[in-house]
Amino acid sequence: MHFSHIYHSPFTHQATISSLKSLPSTFKLVFGFISDNVPLFGYRRKSYMLLGWAITSLSMFLLLFFSDLSMDAVDLMNDNSEELGDDVDEGRYVERQLQSTLNVDTTTIGEPPSIPFLSFTLLLFGTGFWFADVMGDSVVAEKAKLEPESSRGHLQSTCYACRFFGLMIAAPLSTVIYSMYGPKMVVVLMCGLPAMIVPLIIVFKETKNVPVASTKDQCNEIWNTVCSRAVWQPMGFVYLYNVLQVGNAAWKQFLKTVLDFTSNKLNTLLIVAYVLLWVGIMAYKKFFIKWSWRSVYISTTLLNGLFSALQVLLIKGQTFGLSPFLFALGDDAFADFIGGIQFLPTTIMMVHLCPSGSEGASYAMFTTMSNSAYTLATAFSTLLLGIWDVSKEAFEAGQLSGMINLTWLTTAIQVSGVLFVGLLPRTKEDLANLHNDPLSGSKIGGFIFLFVTFSSVLYSLVVGVLNIIKPGWSGES
Repeated sequence: MHFSHIYHSPFTHQATISSLKSLPSTFKLVFGFISDNVPLFGYRRKSYMLLGWAITSLSMFLLLFFSDLSMDAVDLMNDNSEELGDDVDEGRYVERQLQSTLNVDTTTIGEPPSIPFLSFTLLLFGTGFWFADVMGDSVVAEKAKLEPESSRGHLQSTCYACRFFGLMIAAPLSTVIYSMYGPKMVVVLMCGLPAMIVPLIIVFKETKNVPVASTKDQCNEIWNTVCSRAVWQPMGFVYLYNVLQVGNAAWKQFLKTVLDFTSNKLNTLLIVAYVLLWVGIMAYKKFFIKWSWRSVYISTTLLNGLFSALQVLLIKGQTFGLSPFLFALGDDAFADFIGGIQFLPTTIMMVHLCPSGSEGASYAMFTTMSNSAYTLATAFSTLLLGIWDVSKEAFEAGQLSGMINLTWLTTAIQVSGVLFVGLLPRTKEDLANLHNDPLSGSKIGGFIFLFVTFSSVLYSLVVGVLNIIKPGWSGES
């Protein structure tokens, strides 16, 4: 059997393996329901959080124990790739390795991990990670609802500031560790850090044996909640706004082909983006938390449109004396700063919408709806690539008019999200008034909300499965 139709290139393998880590996020709603309704050892959150992090740690331990992750193993893979001929890349080695391991469930100790075994461990890692993530969100949602009205949102902003601070530190640290010590040390950290969280979870205080509603009662409560105008109206804004955040899918190719950005420069852009994402979170916590939600979205959307339009100047080579790298750095990074500011109003609003006792399922449902909109936006950005010629060959020939047109189009689509800001309540008080209005319920609104949510979950699940069983199905190379 020939496998070239299945595994096209190392980039396809990377996309497939990356999808394995995120595939379990499709089941966040299920994880939330289990936590809300089936306490484990008397705890609704603590025990499941412990289980989730234990699974993540175990998955990386298996990868460490049953395979060789040293740089020698990486060199061996490269050497074997070279033996196949100058016109054959690393992807053919992976193909050959896959052929030799089709009937083997595990990897032989002392050898590099096989594709099936690596995929299994990463899927296991993702399952544990997202299970623990849902538990963490549920705890934050429960505690945030206990805050006084005057300080609502501060707990969430603090928690997410800590979370993104860790992401900001991990991005450059993992790059340095990998370059100095190879992949094995990175996997050691991925195994050890979740294990270090376990003692903290054990001492975490949670009320034991809290009465829980039946699944039927919880479903009825959630149905009544989503029928409320206080839910489907603002969440409708979140979905529409996120769907319209269509990015320029040819941007990275432009940076690499036309501006000769190296992998180090692209990694630097990513690291700076993480830094400014955290700065945006802190800026909202310190300065914008008293602003109305509408004001935050209007101002940041218009600013984002301005900086997106500046990409046209970079394409034309007009950088005001700055190097293309610095100009791109400021442009890309500021978009993440804005994203950090916009992130918290949405999560604060979601917490206010969660019915008591159903924080796990309801918060997971809200975040799933929000995240699925970004997934659709990514799909739309890929479709737009066919309107103008923004191929690598066109860039190499100096044909950049298509890139300019695509940049203007995606900028206009992103800014158009501001047209729906009227659906968003101005403040937490306005949201509460909507929620308390007995005439604000709508079964049609609730049905549309659930239809969009479950359709999005199904779409994400199908895409994730296709990425695994048929890599390259969407046309990536």
